[in-house]
Amino acid sequence: MPKRAQMTAGEIAAANEQLAGKTPEQILAWANERFGDECTMASSFGGSSGTALLDMARRVWPGLVVFYLDTDYLFPETLEYKDHIASRFGLKIVGFKSRWTPEQQAKEFGPELWKRDPDLCCSLRKVEPNGRALEGYLAWITGIRRDQAKTRQAVGFVEWDAQFEAVKINPLAEWTESQVWDYIREHRLVYNRLMDRGYKSIGCTNCTRPVKDGEDPRAGRWAGTGKVECGIQTGSETIMLLSKKG
Repeated sequence: MPKRAQMTAGEIAAANEQLAGKTPEQILAWANERFGDECTMASSFGGSSGTALLDMARRVWPGLVVFYLDTDYLFPETLEYKDHIASRFGLKIVGFKSRWTPEQQAKEFGPELWKRDPDLCCSLRKVEPNGRALEGYLAWITGIRRDQAKTRQAVGFVEWDAQFEAVKINPLAEWTESQVWDYIREHRLVYNRLMDRGYKSIGCTNCTRPVKDGEDPRAGRWAGTGKVECGIQTGSETIMLLSKKG
């Protein structure tokens, strides 16, 4: 059953105008007041934005439920950092796996799908589980920023996510990478250790490599494929097929 409409286009425009110039913490507070326990937050436990946003959430919204996508191909360092946050911050963290185990995926779609069809692989292991993670919620919070990629330059503080039929809230939309790291240093936050090894954007082991000096921060994701997004932030038609299958 489709979710009931949470905000009209006019209300979203008004919210973006209201939140302009506000701090990420103030945007989180607004989301808490507007949605309460009908809102959740996504985290990859891999990037600098998530590190800062998780700390803000535990200060502003300690009861917020955080979810992550357990693709079965996460780096050990990512899972280690997730456990650190669960222990240190006391946030409720819930993982969502693909409906296909790696073995089932290889049997049905062929081995090493990420090499042959990375879009389908991401849909199976990330987009479809993300949809299940948002079931029952009216809104979700992400750590995406406008400076992260060309595909994200127009993101608002508040958006309607047609793919998942939910309001999407981006408290760090206006922040830069420099501001994020200033926050991390100021609050002496622990972060995913891979970031000290040249990993600027961290996803699955099969599709992530360190970034070289002078490269785009997301150049280490799906290198050589022309792919820059997994489909969660940009939309994916595949999820409609996958959600009906199995």
